[in-house]
Amino acid sequence: MTTPDDPGKRAPGAVTTEPGRTSVTQRAIERIKSMIAEGVLRPGERLPTERELSAELGLSRSSMREAIRALTTLGVLQARHGAGVYVTALRPGDLLETFGVLAEISRGETLVEVLQVRRMLEPAATALAAARMDDERLAHIGALLADIADGESLERTVAADLAFHQAIVETTGNATLAAVNAGLSSHTFRSRVWRGHQRAGLTGRLREDHERIHRALAARDPAAAQAAATVHVLEVENWLRAHLDDFS
Repeated sequence: MTTPDDPGKRAPGAVTTEPGRTSVTQRAIERIKSMIAEGVLRPGERLPTERELSAELGLSRSSMREAIRALTTLGVLQARHGAGVYVTALRPGDLLETFGVLAEISRGETLVEVLQVRRMLEPAATALAAARMDDERLAHIGALLADIADGESLERTVAADLAFHQAIVETTGNATLAAVNAGLSSHTFRSRVWRGHQRAGLTGRLREDHERIHRALAARDPAAAQAAATVHVLEVENWLRAHLDDFS
């Protein structure tokens, strides 16, 4: 007996290829995603077994196993030792976690494109954050600014820089935007930016950018916050273009 994706169902003379296998696995992935999207499987619920899913969806157990493995890597599913496979809470941070690989490993013009996306999103997010800023969040962002201004440790400065921008975006209250911003933020790249500015004696320029953003947030001025964030990301983008050979 053969399953619908079994070679026995292929046309005479058809060759089993790896791309075909990938296609079958992709079908399994799409079917499971559809079950989640349609509410058949809800966040936190246990998946049927591989045998049950393959019988219900008309796909082989091996394809189903590969699909479950792929969706687990993407944060859609979670394997619990001895308890089976479950749908995750489907939080944006879980689903977009692998997105962070893009910023970490991109090079050359692709890295420029990542910064261009940041320039589209981050200023708008900073403007919204200014409108929604409260005293507690402003104090936290101010403490991170102090760490950036400290200058004693490059590693501490880079960590504070990342946290500074992430805290601003989180102030918008949009978890998906915060997850996207985290994915576009590379610790490795940011470290190289600060180190490059340090060698050129230009770290003061980056610190001034952050101070300008903070002043706009403290004033609850969305227009000034957007302008300050735009200038900052553009400064980094221009620096990258001038040193693109180092990132090729």
